[in-house]
Amino acid sequence: MLAVAAASFSLLQSLIVPVLATLQVEFATDQSTATWVLTGYLLAASVATPLLGRLGDAIGKDRVLVFCLGALAVGSLAAALAPSIGWLIAARVLQGLGGGVMPLCFGIIRDEFGSRMTTAISVIASLLAVGFGVGIVVAGPLVDAVGIRGLFWVPAIVTGATSLAALLVVPPSPTRTSARLPVLPAALLATWLVCLLLAISQGNRWGWVSVPVVALAVAALVLAVVWVQVERRAAVPLVDMKMMGQRGVWTANVVAGCVGFGMFGAFGFLPQLLQTPPEAGYGLGATITESGHILLPSAVASFVVGFFAGRLAQVVGARLVITVGLVVTGASFVGMGLLHDHAWQLVLVTTVQGLGSGLVFSVLATVVVSAVPAEQTGVASGMNNNIRTIGGSIGSATMAGVLAAHVGPTGFPEEVGYTVGFVVLGVVTALAAFASVLIPRTPRRDPGPLLDAADGELGLVPGATPGARVPA
Repeated sequence: MLAVAAASFSLLQSLIVPVLATLQVEFATDQSTATWVLTGYLLAASVATPLLGRLGDAIGKDRVLVFCLGALAVGSLAAALAPSIGWLIAARVLQGLGGGVMPLCFGIIRDEFGSRMTTAISVIASLLAVGFGVGIVVAGPLVDAVGIRGLFWVPAIVTGATSLAALLVVPPSPTRTSARLPVLPAALLATWLVCLLLAISQGNRWGWVSVPVVALAVAALVLAVVWVQVERRAAVPLVDMKMMGQRGVWTANVVAGCVGFGMFGAFGFLPQLLQTPPEAGYGLGATITESGHILLPSAVASFVVGFFAGRLAQVVGARLVITVGLVVTGASFVGMGLLHDHAWQLVLVTTVQGLGSGLVFSVLATVVVSAVPAEQTGVASGMNNNIRTIGGSIGSATMAGVLAAHVGPTGFPEEVGYTVGFVVLGVVTALAAFASVLIPRTPRRDPGPLLDAADGELGLVPGATPGARVPA
């Protein structure tokens, strides 16, 4: 049931990606506005993820999980009925409240799975990459079968049914913390993210040194600093900054942000590259369905890797697995920018990307969960997923800006725009490997990786409860 919940959230992140151009025509809008159908979802998830993770720790992960799945269902229903692009963006924002699904799933696993926690988290975490890829793959066949509105009716039915199943199946949370909801920190987080994303996405249209863009950038910086200070002083913070400073947490968050930057930036625009007609001087002229077929091996590779990555990390250590995955993923993004003349080239590089990102996502969640006490599982894993989403928002906005700066006389972006954009995504992703080498050592067998209070390394105490502190 948790796997279905995680897959549903991940699918809705990417299901819309291959049809952005179609939605642009359907609602008679421009590319920049249509892109907010994706960005609005990511922005809402960025704020909702840590907030709902905190709420789950306080009142019960089972209850909040049902709410998140309900938000996905209602948001999908609203999107299916959308009469305008503004309505659709608002519906996608409502869907973004489902961002709490991932940290809640991780928290429930920690509460219920005991010694099987590492493997279970690896499988669920791999669904982030798998669901993202599958969403791109199935969008075309769904549109062909049930139309553009059916793209939302199907997830509305699935997530609605999953919500009812969660209500009946998921046991009550055994671990809770009594806390108020941190409304002010959440509002500040949402505000500085909106300012930042608007500045990035509208930079080419308004001018990068124009008053509105500069003002938004400055406001984002100032509000981000204020947010950090408020979090440090708040009796009930949205994000515990002391916790965020732990080595196992901050290193994993840097990795998550960089991989999200690359993943959303690449797959948010790779379908457009595939669907560009050859008359533009590049592109394959693929249909939405054909684009999905080309990207299918990437999703399969991520899914397969998820089944053994956790065990591999127990043998060689999470640090090595994540570092290798980052280098492979970064190289594959560069390959997308340089090798896209033939379908087989893109099948090859995207499959390699699937292997690399599958390694990273399958193991990264375990590093975060193992580094904090049980009562902080929801907010810690939620913030890690949140930073990945924030990175994705920035990555997609950055890629959109690069392409907008290279629009050719045919109305399509020039090929050099894709080349530059994918190379930037690859470099940023690969640079995260410098942070990954600082990830604390992990045990080379199960169960229960724990944080050693003496040196911040992840150690193992046989029979200990996950999240318990190891005496110095």
